[in-house]
Amino acid sequence: MTRPVLLVLMTDFELQGPYLGQIRAVLARSAPEAPIIDLFSDLPACNPRASSVLIARYSEHIEPPAVFLCVVDPGVGGTRRPLIVKSCGRWFVGPENGLLDGVAAMDPSVEFWEIRVWRSEELSDSFHGRDLFAPVAAYLASGGRPEAVAQRVSDVKVRDDPEINEVIYLDHFGNAMTGIQGDAVDKRDRLVIDKEVRLELPYARTFCEAEADSPFWYVNGNGLVEIAVGCARAADRLGLEVGDRVGWLSQLDD
Repeated sequence: MTRPVLLVLMTDFELQGPYLGQIRAVLARSAPEAPIIDLFSDLPACNPRASSVLIARYSEHIEPPAVFLCVVDPGVGGTRRPLIVKSCGRWFVGPENGLLDGVAAMDPSVEFWEIRVWRSEELSDSFHGRDLFAPVAAYLASGGRPEAVAQRVSDVKVRDDPEINEVIYLDHFGNAMTGIQGDAVDKRDRLVIDKEVRLELPYARTFCEAEADSPFWYVNGNGLVEIAVGCARAADRLGLEVGDRVGWLSQLDD
């Protein structure tokens, strides 16, 4: 039995307001057989670089066939190109602003297409998520081929940051996810946050192994270093925000 193609949404549109609903309506109308998965509706707003890390790490756990609609697009209506990217057997649709760099860097055989053919009379200046990226994602999920709507390109510049030493996401529980790859760190090191008060956080493998009511760092289920406090909101307790720089005691003391 052939598995259906999943349509996976990863945007900074949030659940409030009409934007995500309008996109889902386009997808449901144009690809009615494709299940729609809301993976992220709260990617770091206007921050393609941080969002790129999340898209790369979290898309790994969704097996093909899948089409990812990725929209964090502060340059909408400008000169950035609309892209289709094929990486690790998955399709990604979104703007050329660094948002898809993480998934592109994962596959040495990555393929890029610049979307060229779409109905311009239906394209607004400021909502390409609805009017361009969503229809193209639905088209691919319905079995369409990229060469029918796009031109293969080889001049896409991919920024391959091995890690981003800062907080990139605050989840519902107040945990603070960083852009640091957990498999590249020494678990004996203490994570350092320099804000009004310098904090040095120990490692714990799980919440139950951490000291009660104390901040710690661990490697989350998607392989990123994350800051937490057991049964409390680390973001509130420590005053953390997206963009806060973090480092390691051994690095900072060199």
